[in-house]
Amino acid sequence: MNSADNAIGAKSLIVTSPVAVGVFASCASEVREYIELATNKLRSILTIRFIFTVLLAAIMGVIGWYTVGEFIRWITRDETMRPLFGQALVVAYNALFVTVGGIFGFALGGFVFRQIELTAERLRVMSAREKIALIGGLVTGLLLTVLVSIPLILIIAQKLIAIGISLLMGIALTYLCTAAALSMKEEIHLYMPPPPAEDDKIPQDLFKILDTNVIIDGRVADVAEAGFIEGRIYIPGFVLDELQHIADSADSLKRQRGRRGLDVLEQMKKNTELTLRTYDRLAPAGEEVDARLVRLAKALNGALVTNDYNLNKVASLQGVPVLNINELANAVKPVVLPGEDLQVTIVKEGKEPTQGIGYLEDGTMIVVAGGRTHIGETVGVKVTSLMQTVAGKMIFAQLANDGDFNDDDSYNGGYDRDSGYNNGNGNRDRSYPRGGARRTVRRDPK
Repeated sequence: MNSADNAIGAKSLIVTSPVAVGVFASCASEVREYIELATNKLRSILTIRFIFTVLLAAIMGVIGWYTVGEFIRWITRDETMRPLFGQALVVAYNALFVTVGGIFGFALGGFVFRQIELTAERLRVMSAREKIALIGGLVTGLLLTVLVSIPLILIIAQKLIAIGISLLMGIALTYLCTAAALSMKEEIHLYMPPPPAEDDKIPQDLFKILDTNVIIDGRVADVAEAGFIEGRIYIPGFVLDELQHIADSADSLKRQRGRRGLDVLEQMKKNTELTLRTYDRLAPAGEEVDARLVRLAKALNGALVTNDYNLNKVASLQGVPVLNINELANAVKPVVLPGEDLQVTIVKEGKEPTQGIGYLEDGTMIVVAGGRTHIGETVGVKVTSLMQTVAGKMIFAQLANDGDFNDDDSYNGGYDRDSGYNNGNGNRDRSYPRGGARRTVRRDPK
């Protein structure tokens, strides 16, 4: 009977052991998660702000306790008042003032720490000259406070009153000395010339500042590599941030454009010297990217490199030099004159029934009269007229072997502001939008 019970117990142990191990592992995992959660919570609580607030509350509590003790000591100098302040009342007063002091310190701690953070932020953006003036003012104010406080402490019998007066005078003297030193920060170099930090110098180089659009466009990399951009090329940090934001966009098209811009910068970094983020402090945050670019260009006495029409206009109105890549591209296009023969591939139909459209290697569009029947073919054409538009130059031409056209009698689609269309030779003719040859006008004999 005992052997049977032992066998059953052994089988039960074998069956339940994996279950127990699993339950124990699950409990251990949950305990570990709770410990990690408590640790993270403790880390979030024990921040510098919280520690500072607790310390200030403790100090104010101690000050409250000390104040009660001094008050009771002062008031019980009168023999008639001593019976009123028993041990229980003294303990109650101490507890009350310590609690009030702690609550006041806890409430004051957040405000004081916030002011400290703001002061630290202001110090961070100060120039080296302003920091030197501030330190000089503080040191001068503290020295004057020490010189004035020693006689006061020796003369006034009540040390607490003397210390209070000394503290007030110290604050006033330190503030006045600091304000005076900051007002003379520009003249400090006459007495104690400090070596300015590299970041505080306004560079004398001719900076060319790139905007986001021109980087994504990509042509600026070839122009810079060819040596046509004089001076140093500067890429602001907020332009890099905008490129990264575009590259991380959920829109596939925007993401592709952003990545192209980053690839262009990587290419330029290999072939051209770039300056990144160094002078972004001259264009503080809080404005739009275009406004910061204009402000930065004015501060650096540089020029903007862009292909953004609106930014071009805004910067020009504010007196900032602008190098427009589109204007450069139009300026370096080959010069084509009326009467010149060209070879062009007709790629699509034009707006008019007989027109065909082709393009030069630089992207200039050619409108070929009679070219619709030659789509997909490379044909010889003769230039009849040119037209300059906001988007670029447009060329009008006719088939070179078309017998229906000649220099004096052709439709070329060119536009003249005064009288409409012209034929490319200076003779103004009536235009026929159907694209065919001019019909002979019969005149009645006189």
